[in-house]
Parts: sequence; structure tokens; C-alpha cells
Amino acid sequence: MILSWSAASARVRRLSLSLLSLSRLPLSDGDTGCCGRFLSSSSSSSSSNPYNYYLHRVAGASNTTLGRFSTSRSLSSIASEVESAAYSGIETALDSVVKIFTVSSSPNYLLPWQNKPPRETWGSGFVIPGKRIITNAHVVADHTFVLVRKHGSPTKYRAHVVSVGHECDLAILVVDSQEFWAGMSFLELGDIPFLQEAIAVVGYPQGGDNISITKGVVSRVEPTQYAHGATQLMAIQIDAAINPGNSGGPALMGDKVVGVAFQNLTGSENIGYIIPVPVIKHFISGVEESGEYTGFCSLGLSCQPTENSQLRNHFRMLPEMTGVLVNKINPLSDAYRILKKDDIILSFDGVPVANDGTIPFRNRERITFDHLASMKKPNETALLKVLRDGKENEFSITLRPLQQLVPVHQFDKLPTYYIFAGLIFIPLTQPYLHEYGEDWYNTSPRRLCERALRELPKTAGEQLVILSQVLMDDINAGYERLAEFQVRKVNGIEIENLRHLYRLVEHYSGESIRFDLDEERVIVFDYRTAKIATSTILKRHRIPSVASADLIEEQNSQEDLACPV
Repeated sequence: MILSWSAASARVRRLSLSLLSLSRLPLSDGDTGCCGRFLSSSSSSSSSNPYNYYLHRVAGASNTTLGRFSTSRSLSSIASEVESAAYSGIETALDSVVKIFTVSSSPNYLLPWQNKPPRETWGSGFVIPGKRIITNAHVVADHTFVLVRKHGSPTKYRAHVVSVGHECDLAILVVDSQEFWAGMSFLELGDIPFLQEAIAVVGYPQGGDNISITKGVVSRVEPTQYAHGATQLMAIQIDAAINPGNSGGPALMGDKVVGVAFQNLTGSENIGYIIPVPVIKHFISGVEESGEYTGFCSLGLSCQPTENSQLRNHFRMLPEMTGVLVNKINPLSDAYRILKKDDIILSFDGVPVANDGTIPFRNRERITFDHLASMKKPNETALLKVLRDGKENEFSITLRPLQQLVPVHQFDKLPTYYIFAGLIFIPLTQPYLHEYGEDWYNTSPRRLCERALRELPKTAGEQLVILSQVLMDDINAGYERLAEFQVRKVNGIEIENLRHLYRLVEHYSGESIRFDLDEERVIVFDYRTAKIATSTILKRHRIPSVASADLIEEQNSQEDLACPV
């Protein structure tokens, strides 16, 4: 068939649209959890032009296979080459992608001295140079035993988790068996794909035991809430099916990995998300440089858009100025000693910040300027141009990962607790609030929920200590209604964290001990009687220890230092 350029262009438009509708492998519907407990996220559907990218490649890439197409070539040949280029790495992926079997046991935050029953889940992973396996953190969270299996092999091999980044939902595994590595291929990391580029997701979703491949295109690239770590990081939205079990599998474009499948949009069809290469490289490089996961940096700011003209006039912003208004600053951040409330951030490392808080990203795309901070390594600096009292200033701010007052997750660690006279003291964490059910925001104690989501730490190591529950006994009768109150003081001393409360109580030598709680509530015990009652209560409820191991170990180490041999 001989076509003119205009006729060929029209056919390419229709062809590109058909390429975006490549067949998906049928999979059964997922439940609420990936690898048996898939995660959800929130975003909206894409409205991108479905053929601009292909037209650009056909018209402009004169030295590529597509760029050399002529009117004498058939459109079926063009379609074949487009599809072949996009999915050329699938065969290699079959020798790299593994199925991961995990036995996990999560802590019981209501009864912090014991774990919940073990459960078996599965996910996917892939091999990268250095004989390492990349997967999702939620695939191996709270693991007690991990096995991996190669494609086409009946044998499972023991794997060890060497590093986990729960904020970015990534983990690195290693396998000691040399037999496992025979015939395995290593996948290389690529770059961020453009909108409407074709990708393939490889993994082991539910609906069968063998490897599965789904195809789709890139719909959107922007910072997104990571459901597992409750962190805002860059993510790529795709229309390839991502189902429970896909988590940790690679998203391929050609023979390069452009992302790691990790979550989908609840209640929607074929809207999935992959972790992009910059986030993956940040995680891997941090582990390689320091030997452990280093986290993602933050400025520690809460900012407000300045889209209202009256607001901009009030803060003396010139017409050509754009930026965001600083509302709140984390006291633990370096910005706390430099920036002030009501400062206007005009630019970050020379990149102008728009009035809606976004910065330019690639061709006519925009992302929030937080992304620039998250890609910094710990203790790196950023140059901020700031408008303060109508004058422009430049400040150098050191960035580092920041801990929240109330931790949003506590994976891979045992809860901290202390029991005295049947009162169970714990630091407030969001996993504790999650024990109130899926609708924990509405069913958990309102005062604790508000503090968990809004309050900032004032000092390093600060915790909100609460009386989680009362194990009933004669000595504490009448105090059971004070459960779920925050503990403020012990014998008039304001407590910093649970470790501080533990030391104040255990080292006390007086007759009566007093706890001051929220709303001016007070608890008082005879100290010696309470200590005796504590032992009785522990035996009655079959509780192995008065405190968690971390508190007891610190107490023993301090005693060893105080009494050198």
C-alpha cells in the first residue's frame, strides 16, 4: 500500500490508539491486600492525548527504526516494530522475575507482649546486578521466614532480607544458594517513561501459580501517597492490571526496568501504580553508601498556595513573583532555625515554585516541589530563595529524614510497653489506632487521633505516652475509665517518652506515686503495694515480662555502667 504523508499520519494516529489497547491477561479480582493484603491509593484517571507520543517518534526520530519509515512500508510492519521495541525485554525478564513466599507475624498493639497468628502471603521480585532481589517492603513486612522460586523451577530457596525502606515500599533480598543463581539474568534500571509509552508488568498475581505478563501504557507521573509507608513520593500511574501478588514485580519498557509494581486504586479497574526509577535508585544508593536504609529527606514544612491575588499583595509579592506561604515548621528540621512562619518560598535550588506549589517537569508536566527535597541525600543542602517582609533572601538549608511525633508505621519491630499495677503504658502510634478497624479515624478516640495526625514533636525522642488499658485488680479498681488518656507527669515531672516514664517509676523510692493524665485526671498508688500487685497481675494474665525487651535491656546496660567490675 502506498500512502501519502498526510494519509500515513492519519493511519498512524489510529494505529497508535490500537497499540494502547493491547490485550490484558485475564485475572481474578483482587481483595484488599497485595500479596494477600494489597494496598490502595487514591488518584484520578488520565486525560492525556493518546497518540502525541507516537506521532512525535514517527515525525522526529529520523535515525530510529520508526523514524526511517517510508510510505512504501506497511502499517502492520510499523505496529510490529513498535510492539517489539516496547516489549523486547520480556524474555529476559522470565529469567529474572521470582515469586516470593513470606511467612509474617504482626504485633498485637492492644496486647503488645504477643504477636498475631502467622500468615502466609506471596509477591514478586526481580534480580538486579550484585546478586540482589528487589521487591516491595510490604511483601516482606514483619517477616519471620522468606522463600523465593525461579520461573520454571519447582524448588524454593531460602532468602534473607538485608534492607527495607517502608516509606518507599522497597526491600532488598539475598539468596545464599549458588544453585539459585545459575541461569539467572540481571535486569538494568532505565529512566522515567513518557506519557503513553508502552510497558509490560511481570509478576505472580493471584489467579494462578505461574508467571503472568500484563501490558499497558503510562497514564500519569506525579507525587502520590504510598499506602504502605504513608509517604508522598513520585509514582507512575499505568493502565496495566496490577493485582494481589504483582507487588514487587518489574514494569519493563524494552529491556529496562522503569518501575516496580506496588499498589492499585481501590474500586477501579486497570489503574495501577509503579515506583519510578529515581525512587528505586535513591533507595539502593543509600543502602550501598551507608550499609542501611537512610530514608527520604524533607524540609519539614507545611505550606499554603498563594493563588489568591489579595494574599499575594498582603505579603508584598511582585507581579512576576510566584511561591508558597510557610504555615508551619517542624521543630526538628534545620529549616526551623532559618525560616519563619509567613515566609514565601520563591524557588528551590534555582527552580521557580509556582503559586500552587508545583515546578516544571519534562514537557508541559508539573509536579509538587516536595519531590526535589525527597530526592536529596541525608545532610545535603538546598538553596531556597525566600521573600520575607517584602525582601528577597537566600538561605542554605540542610535536609534530613524527619521522624513524626506519632509514628505512622512500626513494621519489623516489637511494640514498646510497660505495665505497673495493671496499667499498660505505651507510646501512641498509628498502628495502635489501626487496631480500632478499617474506619479507625472515626472509631478510635478522637483526642488521640487528632494528636496523631496534627501534632509535631518539640524535641528529639519525644513520644505521646498513653494508658492503653487497665488489667483489672483490686489495686486499680475505679481507674478503668481512665484508659486511652495521655499521661503527662509522674510525681510532678513531665515525661518525655515511655523510656523516661519507665525510669521514673522503676527508680522511685517514695511511699506513694502519682500519675497526672489529660483533663486533669489523677492516678495514685501506694508504691510498694503496687509493685507486689504488678507481679500477681502478670501471672494471672500470663504476661512474660513487666516491660518490653528494649526497656529492660537499656535498664540492664545502665546498671552495668553504674557498677563496673
